[in-house]
Amino acid sequence: MSKIEVDAITEQSGSTLTTGGGAGKTVVVDATTVTLGRCGGTVALASGASQTGFGRTGTVDWQTGSIKTATFTAANGEGYFCNTSGGAFTVNLPAGSAGAIVSVSDYTRTFQTNNLTVAPNGSEKVGGVQASAILSTEGQSATFVYVDGTEGWINIQETSNSVTGNTNLIATGGTITTCGNNKIHTFTGPGTFTVSQVSACAADNTVSYMVVAAGGGGGGGIAGGGGAGGFREVKTPLTPYTASPLDGYPSAPNRITVTAAAFPITVGGGGSGGACVGSPASGGSGGNGNPSIFSTITSTGGGGGGGYSPNQNGNTGGSGGGGSSNASGGNGNTPSVSPAQGFGGGNGAPDANSTGAGGGGGASAVGLDGVQSPSGGAQGGNGGAGVTTGITGSSVARGGGGGGGLQACRGVPNPSQRGIGGTGGGGCGGASPYIADSAGTANTGGGGGASGMYGPGGNNGGGSAGGSGIVVIRYKFQ
Repeated sequence: MSKIEVDAITEQSGSTLTTGGGAGKTVVVDATTVTLGRCGGTVALASGASQTGFGRTGTVDWQTGSIKTATFTAANGEGYFCNTSGGAFTVNLPAGSAGAIVSVSDYTRTFQTNNLTVAPNGSEKVGGVQASAILSTEGQSATFVYVDGTEGWINIQETSNSVTGNTNLIATGGTITTCGNNKIHTFTGPGTFTVSQVSACAADNTVSYMVVAAGGGGGGGIAGGGGAGGFREVKTPLTPYTASPLDGYPSAPNRITVTAAAFPITVGGGGSGGACVGSPASGGSGGNGNPSIFSTITSTGGGGGGGYSPNQNGNTGGSGGGGSSNASGGNGNTPSVSPAQGFGGGNGAPDANSTGAGGGGGASAVGLDGVQSPSGGAQGGNGGAGVTTGITGSSVARGGGGGGGLQACRGVPNPSQRGIGGTGGGGCGGASPYIADSAGTANTGGGGGASGMYGPGGNNGGGSAGGSGIVVIRYKFQ
Protein backbone atom coordinates (compact mmCIF):
# COMPACT_ATOMS: atom_id res chain seq x y z
CA MET A 1 0.00 0.00 0.00
CA SER A 2 1.37 3.38 -0.99
CA LYS A 3 1.49 6.15 1.57
CA ILE A 4 2.03 9.89 1.18
CA GLU A 5 2.52 12.13 4.20
CA VAL A 6 2.36 15.96 3.87
CA ASP A 7 2.06 18.90 6.24
CA ALA A 8 -0.26 20.97 3.99
CA ILE A 9 -1.91 21.01 0.60
CA THR A 10 -2.12 24.34 -1.25
CA GLU A 11 -3.61 25.02 -4.66
CA GLN A 12 -1.04 25.97 -7.25
CA SER A 13 -3.31 28.02 -9.51
CA GLY A 14 -6.73 29.63 -9.24
CA SER A 15 -8.65 29.81 -5.95
CA THR A 16 -10.24 26.32 -5.74
CA LEU A 17 -8.65 23.14 -4.35
CA THR A 18 -10.39 19.89 -5.36
CA THR A 19 -9.80 16.68 -3.43
CA GLY A 20 -11.23 13.18 -3.93
CA GLY A 21 -11.47 10.92 -6.88
CA GLY A 22 -14.80 12.02 -8.33
CA ALA A 23 -17.93 9.93 -8.92
CA GLY A 24 -17.95 6.51 -7.25
CA LYS A 25 -15.14 7.43 -4.88
CA THR A 26 -15.26 7.98 -1.13
CA VAL A 27 -13.11 10.39 0.88
CA VAL A 28 -12.61 9.48 4.52
CA VAL A 29 -11.24 12.00 7.01
CA ASP A 30 -10.17 10.05 10.11
CA ALA A 31 -9.21 12.12 13.13
CA THR A 32 -10.30 12.91 16.68
CA THR A 33 -11.21 16.49 15.70
CA VAL A 34 -12.14 17.61 12.20
CA THR A 35 -12.46 21.31 11.37
CA LEU A 36 -14.26 22.40 8.21
CA GLY A 37 -14.03 25.95 7.00
CA ARG A 38 -12.44 28.92 8.72
CA CYS A 39 -13.66 31.82 10.82
CA GLY A 40 -15.97 33.91 8.64
CA GLY A 41 -16.09 31.25 5.94
CA THR A 42 -18.97 29.09 4.68
CA VAL A 43 -19.42 25.32 4.58
CA ALA A 44 -22.01 24.31 1.98
CA LEU A 45 -23.42 21.13 0.44
CA ALA A 46 -23.21 20.98 -3.33
CA SER A 47 -26.45 21.41 -5.26
CA GLY A 48 -28.41 18.16 -5.12
CA ALA A 49 -26.25 16.66 -2.35
CA SER A 50 -27.74 15.41 0.93
CA GLN A 51 -26.45 15.03 4.47
CA THR A 52 -26.66 12.09 6.88
CA GLY A 53 -25.43 11.39 10.36
CA PHE A 54 -25.50 14.95 11.66
CA GLY A 55 -28.73 14.45 13.67
CA ARG A 56 -31.66 16.85 14.05
CA THR A 57 -32.03 20.18 15.80
CA GLY A 58 -35.78 19.91 16.50
CA THR A 59 -36.93 21.08 13.08
CA VAL A 60 -38.38 19.32 10.06
CA ASP A 61 -37.82 19.41 6.34
CA TRP A 62 -41.00 20.94 4.89
CA GLN A 63 -42.26 19.08 1.82
CA THR A 64 -43.24 22.12 -0.22
CA GLY A 65 -43.32 20.14 -3.45
CA SER A 66 -46.00 17.74 -2.23
CA ILE A 67 -49.13 19.42 -0.82
CA LYS A 68 -51.29 16.76 0.86
CA THR A 69 -54.98 16.54 -0.05
CA ALA A 70 -55.90 13.03 1.17
CA THR A 71 -54.99 10.54 3.90
CA PHE A 72 -51.26 9.65 3.99
CA THR A 73 -48.56 8.30 6.32
CA ALA A 74 -45.96 10.78 7.53
CA ALA A 75 -42.23 10.16 7.69
CA ASN A 76 -39.92 11.06 10.55
CA GLY A 77 -38.28 14.46 10.10
CA GLU A 78 -40.78 15.86 7.61
CA GLY A 79 -43.35 18.66 7.67
CA TYR A 80 -46.48 18.71 5.51
CA PHE A 81 -48.83 21.38 4.21
CA CYS A 82 -52.32 19.87 4.34
CA ASN A 83 -55.08 21.16 2.06
CA THR A 84 -58.49 20.23 3.52
CA SER A 85 -60.50 22.54 1.26
CA GLY A 86 -61.83 19.45 -0.56
CA GLY A 87 -62.69 17.55 2.64
CA ALA A 88 -61.31 16.26 5.93
CA PHE A 89 -58.60 13.58 5.97
CA THR A 90 -56.05 11.88 8.26
CA VAL A 91 -52.28 12.04 8.78
CA ASN A 92 -50.99 8.68 10.06
CA LEU A 93 -47.91 9.16 12.23
CA PRO A 94 -44.93 6.79 11.71
CA ALA A 95 -43.96 4.21 14.32
CA GLY A 96 -42.63 6.10 17.28
CA SER A 97 -38.94 6.24 18.17
CA ALA A 98 -37.40 8.62 20.67
CA GLY A 99 -36.76 11.97 18.99
CA ALA A 100 -38.91 11.30 15.93
CA ILE A 101 -40.57 14.52 14.73
CA VAL A 102 -43.46 15.38 12.38
CA SER A 103 -45.13 18.75 11.62
CA VAL A 104 -48.37 19.68 9.83
CA SER A 105 -49.81 23.02 8.76
CA ASP A 106 -53.17 24.29 7.43
CA TYR A 107 -52.37 25.05 3.78
CA THR A 108 -55.70 26.71 2.87
CA ARG A 109 -56.77 27.85 6.37
CA THR A 110 -59.74 25.46 6.28
CA PHE A 111 -59.13 23.20 9.31
CA GLN A 112 -62.06 24.93 11.06
CA THR A 113 -64.39 23.66 8.31
CA ASN A 114 -62.74 20.37 7.36
CA ASN A 115 -60.69 19.00 10.24
CA LEU A 116 -57.32 17.29 9.99
CA THR A 117 -56.97 14.10 12.08
CA VAL A 118 -53.48 13.17 13.37
CA ALA A 119 -53.51 9.42 14.15
CA PRO A 120 -50.78 7.57 16.15
CA ASN A 121 -49.38 4.27 14.98
CA GLY A 122 -51.11 1.23 16.49
CA SER A 123 -51.53 1.57 20.26
CA GLU A 124 -49.20 4.56 20.61
CA LYS A 125 -50.39 7.71 22.32
CA VAL A 126 -50.72 11.41 21.56
CA GLY A 127 -50.12 13.53 24.65
CA GLY A 128 -50.52 10.53 26.93
CA VAL A 129 -53.88 9.52 25.44
CA GLN A 130 -54.34 6.52 23.18
CA ALA A 131 -56.41 8.41 20.61
CA SER A 132 -56.09 10.61 17.55
CA ALA A 133 -55.66 14.40 17.76
CA ILE A 134 -58.11 16.62 15.84
CA LEU A 135 -56.85 19.94 14.42
CA SER A 136 -59.89 22.21 14.00
CA THR A 137 -58.59 25.80 14.19
CA GLU A 138 -58.25 28.02 11.14
CA GLY A 139 -54.63 28.34 10.09
CA GLN A 140 -53.40 25.86 12.73
CA SER A 141 -49.89 24.39 12.65
CA ALA A 142 -48.57 21.70 15.06
CA THR A 143 -45.28 19.90 15.64
CA PHE A 144 -45.23 16.45 17.30
CA VAL A 145 -42.15 14.80 18.86
CA TYR A 146 -42.16 11.15 20.03
CA VAL A 147 -40.79 11.05 23.59
CA ASP A 148 -41.51 7.63 25.09
CA GLY A 149 -44.17 4.98 25.59
CA THR A 150 -45.75 6.83 28.50
CA GLU A 151 -46.70 10.04 26.70
CA GLY A 152 -46.05 9.04 23.12
CA TRP A 153 -46.19 11.94 20.64
CA ILE A 154 -46.16 15.35 22.37
CA ASN A 155 -47.14 18.55 20.60
CA ILE A 156 -44.18 20.84 21.32
CA GLN A 157 -45.28 23.81 19.24
CA GLU A 158 -48.68 25.04 18.10
CA THR A 159 -48.98 28.22 16.06
CA SER A 160 -51.15 29.86 13.43
CA ASN A 161 -50.34 30.51 9.79
CA SER A 162 -53.36 32.80 9.41
CA VAL A 163 -51.17 35.83 8.72
CA THR A 164 -51.55 36.64 5.01
CA GLY A 165 -50.58 39.47 2.72
CA ASN A 166 -52.91 42.46 3.02
CA THR A 167 -54.57 43.29 -0.30
CA ASN A 168 -57.17 45.60 1.25
CA LEU A 169 -57.46 49.37 1.43
CA ILE A 170 -55.04 50.90 3.96
CA ALA A 171 -55.40 54.50 5.14
CA THR A 172 -54.58 56.88 7.98
CA GLY A 173 -56.01 60.13 9.32
CA GLY A 174 -58.50 61.33 11.93
CA THR A 175 -59.64 59.17 14.83
CA ILE A 176 -59.76 55.54 13.62
CA THR A 177 -62.19 52.97 15.01
CA THR A 178 -63.24 49.50 13.84
CA CYS A 179 -66.74 48.08 13.36
CA GLY A 180 -66.81 44.50 12.08
CA ASN A 181 -64.93 44.41 8.76
CA ASN A 182 -65.02 48.21 8.45
CA LYS A 183 -62.67 50.96 9.54
CA ILE A 184 -64.07 54.37 10.40
CA HIS A 185 -62.08 57.62 10.23
CA THR A 186 -63.70 60.50 12.12
CA PHE A 187 -62.54 64.08 11.59
CA THR A 188 -63.80 66.68 14.09
CA GLY A 189 -61.31 69.21 12.79
CA PRO A 190 -59.14 69.72 9.71
CA GLY A 191 -56.87 66.83 8.72
CA THR A 192 -55.81 64.52 5.91
CA PHE A 193 -57.21 61.15 4.86
CA THR A 194 -54.15 59.43 3.39
CA VAL A 195 -54.55 56.23 1.37
CA SER A 196 -51.25 54.32 1.28
CA GLN A 197 -52.65 51.25 -0.50
CA VAL A 198 -55.83 50.68 -2.50
CA SER A 199 -57.68 47.38 -2.42
CA ALA A 200 -57.03 44.71 -5.02
CA CYS A 201 -60.84 44.55 -5.34
CA ALA A 202 -61.84 47.73 -7.18
CA ALA A 203 -65.31 47.86 -5.57
CA ASP A 204 -63.73 48.14 -2.10
CA ASN A 205 -62.13 51.46 -3.03
CA THR A 206 -65.52 53.21 -3.21
CA VAL A 207 -65.95 54.51 0.33
CA SER A 208 -68.90 55.48 2.48
CA TYR A 209 -68.85 58.96 3.97
CA MET A 210 -70.76 61.61 5.86
CA VAL A 211 -69.86 65.27 5.34
CA VAL A 212 -71.65 67.75 7.62
CA ALA A 213 -71.00 71.48 7.40
CA ALA A 214 -71.20 73.87 10.34
CA GLY A 215 -74.46 75.45 11.44
CA GLY A 216 -75.29 79.12 11.02
CA GLY A 217 -75.43 81.46 14.01
CA GLY A 218 -78.74 82.67 15.47
CA GLY A 219 -79.67 86.28 14.82
CA GLY A 220 -79.79 89.13 17.38
CA GLY A 221 -82.97 90.96 18.41
CA ILE A 222 -86.33 89.27 17.74
CA ALA A 223 -84.34 87.01 15.49
CA GLY A 224 -84.39 83.86 13.41
CA GLY A 225 -82.61 80.64 14.34
CA GLY A 226 -79.50 79.56 12.49
CA GLY A 227 -79.84 76.99 9.73
CA ALA A 228 -78.14 73.60 10.07
CA GLY A 229 -75.02 72.87 8.07
CA GLY A 230 -75.48 70.92 4.87
CA PHE A 231 -75.67 67.15 5.41
CA ARG A 232 -74.42 64.72 2.74
CA GLU A 233 -73.97 60.96 3.02
CA VAL A 234 -73.22 57.91 0.90
CA LYS A 235 -73.37 54.31 2.13
CA THR A 236 -71.84 51.59 -0.07
CA PRO A 237 -73.07 47.97 0.05
CA LEU A 238 -69.75 46.84 1.58
CA THR A 239 -70.14 48.93 4.74
CA PRO A 240 -73.31 47.70 6.45
CA TYR A 241 -74.99 50.15 8.83
CA THR A 242 -78.27 52.08 8.99
CA ALA A 243 -77.86 55.20 6.89
CA SER A 244 -79.89 58.41 7.00
CA PRO A 245 -82.69 59.08 4.49
CA LEU A 246 -80.21 61.34 2.68
CA ASP A 247 -78.06 58.42 1.46
CA GLY A 248 -76.96 59.46 -2.03
CA TYR A 249 -75.74 56.04 -3.22
CA PRO A 250 -75.47 54.98 -6.04
CA SER A 251 -75.78 58.33 -7.84
CA ALA A 252 -72.51 58.84 -9.75
CA PRO A 253 -71.86 62.44 -8.67
CA ASN A 254 -72.03 61.38 -5.04
CA ARG A 255 -69.69 58.38 -5.16
CA ILE A 256 -66.05 58.73 -4.14
CA THR A 257 -63.54 56.12 -5.29
CA VAL A 258 -60.21 56.73 -3.59
CA THR A 259 -56.73 56.27 -5.02
CA ALA A 260 -53.37 56.00 -3.26
CA ALA A 261 -53.19 59.69 -2.44
CA ALA A 262 -53.69 62.27 0.31
CA PHE A 263 -57.19 63.79 0.61
CA PRO A 264 -57.29 67.04 2.60
CA ILE A 265 -60.29 67.24 4.96
CA THR A 266 -62.02 70.50 5.81
CA VAL A 267 -64.30 70.63 8.85
CA GLY A 268 -66.29 73.87 9.04
CA GLY A 269 -66.50 76.06 12.12
CA GLY A 270 -69.87 77.36 13.33
CA GLY A 271 -71.25 80.74 12.28
CA SER A 272 -71.16 83.50 14.89
CA GLY A 273 -74.28 84.71 16.66
CA GLY A 274 -75.74 88.07 15.64
CA ALA A 275 -75.22 90.98 18.03
CA CYS A 276 -78.09 92.68 19.86
CA VAL A 277 -77.53 96.34 20.80
CA GLY A 278 -79.43 99.46 21.73
CA SER A 279 -82.77 100.14 23.38
CA PRO A 280 -85.14 99.40 21.82
CA ALA A 281 -82.84 96.62 20.74
CA SER A 282 -81.79 96.02 17.19
CA GLY A 283 -79.65 93.15 16.07
CA GLY A 284 -77.53 91.77 13.31
CA SER A 285 -77.97 88.56 11.43
CA GLY A 286 -76.06 85.47 12.47
CA GLY A 287 -73.04 84.47 10.47
CA ASN A 288 -73.21 81.60 8.02
CA GLY A 289 -71.52 78.34 9.00
CA ASN A 290 -68.41 77.25 7.16
CA PRO A 291 -68.36 74.37 4.67
CA SER A 292 -66.97 70.87 5.23
CA ILE A 293 -65.16 69.16 2.34
CA PHE A 294 -63.98 65.65 1.44
CA SER A 295 -62.63 65.13 -2.08
CA THR A 296 -65.34 66.21 -4.57
CA ILE A 297 -68.03 66.55 -1.90
CA THR A 298 -68.73 69.94 -0.34
CA SER A 299 -71.45 70.50 2.23
CA THR A 300 -72.48 74.14 2.52
CA GLY A 301 -72.56 75.94 5.85
CA GLY A 302 -75.93 76.73 7.38
CA GLY A 303 -77.47 80.15 6.80
CA GLY A 304 -77.35 82.67 9.63
CA GLY A 305 -80.64 83.65 11.26
CA GLY A 306 -82.11 87.02 10.31
CA GLY A 307 -81.46 89.85 12.78
CA TYR A 308 -83.90 92.55 13.99
CA SER A 309 -82.46 95.63 12.31
CA PRO A 310 -85.37 95.45 11.83
CA ASN A 311 -86.88 92.58 9.89
CA GLN A 312 -83.96 90.86 8.21
CA ASN A 313 -84.51 87.71 6.20
CA GLY A 314 -82.65 84.54 7.08
CA ASN A 315 -79.57 83.73 5.03
CA THR A 316 -79.48 80.95 2.47
CA GLY A 317 -77.16 77.96 3.03
CA GLY A 318 -77.02 74.20 3.42
CA SER A 319 -80.17 74.81 5.47
CA GLY A 320 -81.65 78.30 5.55
CA GLY A 321 -81.66 80.60 8.55
CA GLY A 322 -84.99 81.62 10.10
CA GLY A 323 -86.42 85.07 9.39
CA SER A 324 -86.58 87.82 12.00
CA SER A 325 -89.99 89.17 12.98
CA ASN A 326 -91.94 90.18 9.89
CA ALA A 327 -89.22 88.65 7.61
CA SER A 328 -88.75 85.51 5.54
CA GLY A 329 -86.62 82.46 6.13
CA GLY A 330 -83.65 81.75 3.89
CA ASN A 331 -83.60 78.95 1.34
CA GLY A 332 -81.87 75.65 2.04
CA ASN A 333 -80.01 73.25 -0.27
CA THR A 334 -78.00 76.10 -1.73
CA PRO A 335 -76.27 75.28 -3.98
CA SER A 336 -78.65 72.56 -5.07
CA VAL A 337 -77.57 68.91 -4.77
CA SER A 338 -79.48 65.62 -4.78
CA PRO A 339 -80.47 64.38 -2.28
CA ALA A 340 -81.06 67.82 -0.78
CA GLN A 341 -78.48 68.74 1.85
CA GLY A 342 -80.99 70.76 3.91
CA PHE A 343 -84.23 72.76 4.04
CA GLY A 344 -85.33 76.36 4.33
CA GLY A 345 -85.82 78.45 7.47
CA GLY A 346 -89.19 79.50 8.89
CA ASN A 347 -90.73 82.95 8.54
CA GLY A 348 -91.00 85.46 11.38
CA ALA A 349 -94.44 86.60 12.59
CA PRO A 350 -95.50 90.24 12.13
CA ASP A 351 -94.18 92.80 14.62
CA ALA A 352 -96.27 93.13 17.75
CA ASN A 353 -95.84 93.41 21.49
CA SER A 354 -95.57 89.61 21.62
CA THR A 355 -94.16 87.90 18.56
CA GLY A 356 -91.93 85.02 17.49
CA ALA A 357 -89.24 84.69 14.81
CA GLY A 358 -88.68 81.75 12.46
CA GLY A 359 -86.70 78.63 13.25
CA GLY A 360 -83.66 77.61 11.22
CA GLY A 361 -84.02 74.86 8.65
CA GLY A 362 -82.76 71.34 9.36
CA ALA A 363 -81.35 68.47 7.33
CA SER A 364 -84.75 66.78 6.99
CA ALA A 365 -87.36 69.51 7.58
CA VAL A 366 -88.02 73.24 7.26
CA GLY A 367 -87.85 75.49 10.27
CA LEU A 368 -91.26 76.43 11.68
CA ASP A 369 -92.75 79.91 11.35
CA GLY A 370 -92.93 82.19 14.35
CA VAL A 371 -96.37 82.95 15.84
CA GLN A 372 -97.66 86.41 16.85
CA SER A 373 -100.21 86.82 19.63
CA PRO A 374 -101.21 90.15 21.21
CA SER A 375 -102.57 88.22 24.18
CA GLY A 376 -99.16 86.83 25.13
CA GLY A 377 -99.28 83.39 23.47
CA ALA A 378 -96.64 84.14 20.88
CA GLN A 379 -94.29 81.32 19.83
CA GLY A 380 -90.78 81.27 18.38
CA GLY A 381 -90.47 78.83 15.49
CA ASN A 382 -88.84 75.50 16.23
CA GLY A 383 -85.75 74.49 14.29
CA GLY A 384 -86.11 71.90 11.54
CA ALA A 385 -85.25 68.31 12.45
CA GLY A 386 -81.95 66.71 11.56
CA VAL A 387 -81.32 63.11 10.47
CA THR A 388 -79.86 60.04 12.17
CA THR A 389 -77.14 57.78 10.81
CA GLY A 390 -75.11 54.88 12.18
CA ILE A 391 -72.00 55.49 10.09
CA THR A 392 -69.78 55.84 13.19
CA GLY A 393 -71.04 52.56 14.65
CA SER A 394 -73.78 54.12 16.78
CA SER A 395 -76.91 56.05 15.79
CA VAL A 396 -76.43 59.81 16.16
CA ALA A 397 -78.67 62.66 14.99
CA ARG A 398 -77.08 65.68 13.30
CA GLY A 399 -78.17 68.68 11.28
CA GLY A 400 -80.87 70.23 13.52
CA GLY A 401 -81.91 73.86 12.94
CA GLY A 402 -81.69 76.54 15.62
CA GLY A 403 -84.83 77.78 17.39
CA GLY A 404 -86.31 81.19 16.68
CA GLY A 405 -86.41 83.96 19.30
CA LEU A 406 -89.49 85.20 21.18
CA GLN A 407 -90.36 88.71 22.34
CA ALA A 408 -92.87 88.28 25.15
CA CYS A 409 -93.87 91.74 26.32
CA ARG A 410 -97.25 90.44 27.52
CA GLY A 411 -96.66 88.36 30.60
CA VAL A 412 -93.76 86.16 31.67
CA PRO A 413 -92.62 83.86 28.84
CA ASN A 414 -92.86 80.12 29.23
CA PRO A 415 -89.70 78.26 28.10
CA SER A 416 -91.89 76.16 25.81
CA GLN A 417 -92.86 79.30 23.90
CA ARG A 418 -89.37 79.95 22.59
CA GLY A 419 -88.21 78.13 19.48
CA ILE A 420 -86.83 74.71 20.37
CA GLY A 421 -83.74 73.49 18.54
CA GLY A 422 -84.26 70.72 15.99
CA THR A 423 -83.15 67.18 16.86
CA GLY A 424 -79.55 66.82 15.80
CA GLY A 425 -77.79 69.57 17.73
CA GLY A 426 -79.92 72.66 17.08
CA GLY A 427 -79.67 75.35 19.79
CA CYS A 428 -82.81 76.73 21.45
CA GLY A 429 -84.00 80.28 20.90
CA GLY A 430 -84.20 82.85 23.66
CA ALA A 431 -87.22 84.69 25.12
CA SER A 432 -86.96 88.23 26.45
CA PRO A 433 -86.43 89.19 29.09
CA TYR A 434 -85.62 86.07 31.08
CA ILE A 435 -84.53 83.11 28.95
CA ALA A 436 -81.20 82.87 27.13
CA ASP A 437 -80.63 81.23 23.76
CA SER A 438 -78.13 78.37 23.30
CA ALA A 439 -75.50 77.37 20.78
CA GLY A 440 -75.62 74.54 18.29
CA THR A 441 -73.89 71.36 19.50
CA ALA A 442 -70.29 70.89 18.39
CA ASN A 443 -69.67 68.45 15.51
CA THR A 444 -73.35 68.11 14.64
CA GLY A 445 -73.71 71.08 12.30
CA GLY A 446 -76.62 72.27 14.45
CA GLY A 447 -77.87 75.84 13.96
CA GLY A 448 -77.45 78.37 16.76
CA GLY A 449 -80.43 79.60 18.76
CA ALA A 450 -81.65 83.17 18.18
CA SER A 451 -82.10 85.86 20.79
CA GLY A 452 -85.49 87.16 21.92
CA MET A 453 -84.53 90.85 21.77
CA TYR A 454 -83.20 91.04 25.32
CA GLY A 455 -81.01 88.70 27.27
CA PRO A 456 -81.66 87.41 30.79
CA GLY A 457 -82.47 90.13 33.27
CA GLY A 458 -83.28 92.63 30.56
CA ASN A 459 -79.69 92.97 29.29
CA ASN A 460 -79.16 93.22 25.59
CA GLY A 461 -78.42 89.71 24.28
CA GLY A 462 -77.24 88.37 20.95
CA GLY A 463 -77.79 85.09 19.14
CA SER A 464 -75.67 81.99 19.73
CA ALA A 465 -73.09 80.37 17.47
CA GLY A 466 -73.77 77.39 15.26
CA GLY A 467 -72.24 73.98 15.93
CA SER A 468 -69.12 72.89 14.08
CA GLY A 469 -69.22 70.24 11.35
CA ILE A 470 -67.80 66.73 11.04
CA VAL A 471 -66.47 64.37 8.34
CA VAL A 472 -66.63 60.57 8.65
CA ILE A 473 -65.20 58.04 6.16
CA ARG A 474 -65.96 54.32 6.35
CA TYR A 475 -64.61 51.44 4.23
CA LYS A 476 -64.02 47.67 4.17
CA PHE A 477 -60.56 46.80 5.43
CA GLN A 478 -60.69 42.98 5.74
